[in-house]
Amino acid sequence: MANRLHLEIAGSTDTGLVRSQNEDAIVLEPARGFVVLADGMGGYNAGEVASSMATTVTRDHLVHAISAPGDGGDEHPLPSRQLHELMVSAIRAANTAVFEAALAEPEYHGMGTTIIAAVFGQEKITIAHVGDSRGYRFRNNELSKVTRDHSLLQEQIDAGLIDAAMARFSQSKNLVTRAIGVGVDVEVEIHDHQLQPGDLYLLCSDGLSDMLSDEEIAGILANKQDSLEASCQALIKRANDNGGFDNISVVLARIRSTGVEASGILGRILSWVS
Repeated sequence: MANRLHLEIAGSTDTGLVRSQNEDAIVLEPARGFVVLADGMGGYNAGEVASSMATTVTRDHLVHAISAPGDGGDEHPLPSRQLHELMVSAIRAANTAVFEAALAEPEYHGMGTTIIAAVFGQEKITIAHVGDSRGYRFRNNELSKVTRDHSLLQEQIDAGLIDAAMARFSQSKNLVTRAIGVGVDVEVEIHDHQLQPGDLYLLCSDGLSDMLSDEEIAGILANKQDSLEASCQALIKRANDNGGFDNISVVLARIRSTGVEASGILGRILSWVS
């Protein structure tokens, strides 16, 4: 017998107080158990185009391969290796789309975007990302970062050139070392993490993580546990209260246990007779 896990998702994006337009984009697909977030960069509206294009292309690839309940297949039947290949392929397709659009349209020259995508199964979450949009896990009232920024600042931290506690105040914190659309190919980082009932996962653009300390994020998540929507809005409000210097995007996904489900041969027998 095994616990059946249920996924609850909410997300929101905000322009912030300084930028004239929102160059972030989010995609929520709760029925298929995945989310995508991107933080665009580029002049005029190019960043908005890059993030929208990247999330749309990634979503389309994942929707094509991941069944939703009622589609005639099991939820997320893909084995780990195949899921990794799918997610990397989807993000690389997004990279190609953005890169080729930047070459074809002069006004889009130099555009790019970060991206982070998460696919939830019954036992694990798979997170793939490029750039400095982050993934966090809030478990047992403790917040931990589950992604590693692809940024010059992270390289400086790894080399011991800057203390991690002072990283939020660095002048180079927004210089990414990987991004979608800036080259013919892109290296995608991807990892699995085991799920537990009660886990809360946060995906965000640096408009949130640059404005809030980990302690502030954890405090808001601990105080707003009844509503994911309220938590999203509280995080965005705090980022704006702290300056709102960038666009702010937040996606929250909570893992709930909905009781006990029979597994293996017994589970199949019960499903046949039910």
